[in-house]
Amino acid sequence: MLSGLLALAFSAAFCGAALYLNMVEQPARLALDDRALLSEWRPSDRRGFALLATLALLATIFALASYFESNDLRWLIGALIQIASWPYTYFAIVPVTNRILMLPGTDVAAARELVRSWGLLEIGQTGIGVVASIVFVWAL
Repeated sequence: MLSGLLALAFSAAFCGAALYLNMVEQPARLALDDRALLSEWRPSDRRGFALLATLALLATIFALASYFESNDLRWLIGALIQIASWPYTYFAIVPVTNRILMLPGTDVAAARELVRSWGLLEIGQTGIGVVASIVFVWAL
């Protein structure tokens, strides 16, 4: 059941990356002045988005492979939970991200509140990763 172990590994990596963002990167970012906060957030967001999306996709693919190998519904449930990070990102996080990106360079003070809100929404990513990982452990 290598595919199941890989699903768990990628889901745990997703969870760890999201948790790192919430517990380390976001507090450090919020400690910066407004202009530095915005300068740091923009490239970090692009990289983090790509990393989390890739890890979620890989976890989902391997969970689906495990489901088709074993017909164990828990793998399908875990896959659906893990891939739920995509619509969650699109519908909850991307609108705030776009508002931050559209801010004029002179309105950096408004960025702090938006970045704080964005960080709270990112906690949902961690929750998705935790729940999916728990389901994958259960399936193993």
